[in-house]
Amino acid sequence: MPETDELPTPRGPARVATDLPAGPPTAVLALGHGAGGDVDAPDLLALRDAAAGAGLVVARVTQPYRVAGRRAPAPAGHLDEAWTAVLAVLRERHPGVPLLVGGRSSGARVACRTARAVGAAGVVALAFPLHPPGRPERSRASELATGLPTLVVNGDRDPFGVPEPGPAVCVVTRPGERHDLRGDPTGTAATVRDWLRDQGWARP
Repeated sequence: MPETDELPTPRGPARVATDLPAGPPTAVLALGHGAGGDVDAPDLLALRDAAAGAGLVVARVTQPYRVAGRRAPAPAGHLDEAWTAVLAVLRERHPGVPLLVGGRSSGARVACRTARAVGAAGVVALAFPLHPPGRPERSRASELATGLPTLVVNGDRDPFGVPEPGPAVCVVTRPGERHDLRGDPTGTAATVRDWLRDQGWARP
C-alpha cells in the first residue's frame, strides 16, 4: 500500500501517494495526473507498479485543485507552483538519487515546464497533448525542449497529436491507443521501464 500524505503548497495542500521499492532506491519518479483525472489512471498505476518493481520510488502527486474537489484545472502557473513545492519536499525525503519527473497529459506538461527548475535528471511524458484537438497550429512542442532525456509515449489515435522526436526526446507511438492509453497500460509501462533501464535509472 502506498504511503499517502498532504503537503502544503502556495496553492493549497497537494496529496502525495508514495510507493517504495524493495531495497535501496535507484531514483525517484514523480508523476502528475491529467487535467480532469486523477493519479489512479490505468497508465499511471501500471507505471507505478513497473517502476517500483524496478527499484524506483514512485510518488503520484494530486494537484491542490483536485484535492479541493474541483475538476476544472488551475492555471498553468498555479499548477507549476504547487508541483515545484512538492518536488522540493520529495528531494529532501529521498536524497542522493536522481529525480525524474513526469505524468500524463496536463501532468506531463507541468513536468516538462518545471523540469529544469526542480533539478530533474529526466522526463517521462505519457499522452503529451501536443495541441488542442483539431488545432495543430497551437503546438506545445516547445515545452518538450528541456534538453533533458525525455520519453514521450502517445497513442497513434490521440486527437491531441503525437510529438516529433528531438535531440533529447524519444517518442514511442502505441498502435491503436487514444489519449487515455487504456488499451494496454501494462505494455505502456513496460516501454517506460525499459527506457528507464537504458538510462541507468532502473534495475535490470
